[in-house]
Amino acid sequence: MITAIFDLDGTLADTICDLGDAVNYGLEKLGFPTHDYESYKKMVGNGVKKLCRRALPEDKKEKTEELLGLFREYYNVHYLDKTCLYDGMKETLEKLSDSGVVLAVATNKPEDVAREIVMELLPDTDFVKVLGGVDYRPSKPDSAILIEIFAALPDVENRVYMIGDSNVDVQTAKNAGIESIGCAWGFRGRAELEAEGADFIAEKPADITDIILK
Repeated sequence: MITAIFDLDGTLADTICDLGDAVNYGLEKLGFPTHDYESYKKMVGNGVKKLCRRALPEDKKEKTEELLGLFREYYNVHYLDKTCLYDGMKETLEKLSDSGVVLAVATNKPEDVAREIVMELLPDTDFVKVLGGVDYRPSKPDSAILIEIFAALPDVENRVYMIGDSNVDVQTAKNAGIESIGCAWGFRGRAELEAEGADFIAEKPADITDIILK
């Protein structure tokens, strides 16, 4: 048995514009400088609270909760305005599923929004679990989210891959004792993934099937 657990932002889908727009909405409301999308690629990965904290000026970090509230106000309505699957991802998931690979999603994005995005973009894909950021479970790189997915899998010999675009995903895989596939097309790029020690690097979604089904 093989299981492929995917990150969402920067892995399955390009979500950076909607995330950036939501944070910029809050920053503008608070009277602080905004950031461009490229800058946000370095801020995401550890959940929306840390994203908001990183976006604030150094001397205004105490405004994190206020910015987070404004972020959610905007993002809960606009999370699919510009978000889209990466080219080839739908076909990759179909090939993996048709080959008997069990699919799951593990993201630090708020769980309710993550499930809505997956449902909208991949309505015909069968995921055993779609888990995201919740108050009761530590965020990645803690392995708790993967352990919850493992609990939903049959008790048989299983090769599991964590697939993501950042050092956080590689660290999560290491913490859970599984292999990692770094996605070079995502927000952080090949250099960060190699530096963190990803077991494999995929340049495009189709490479994932070559790695897993080799």
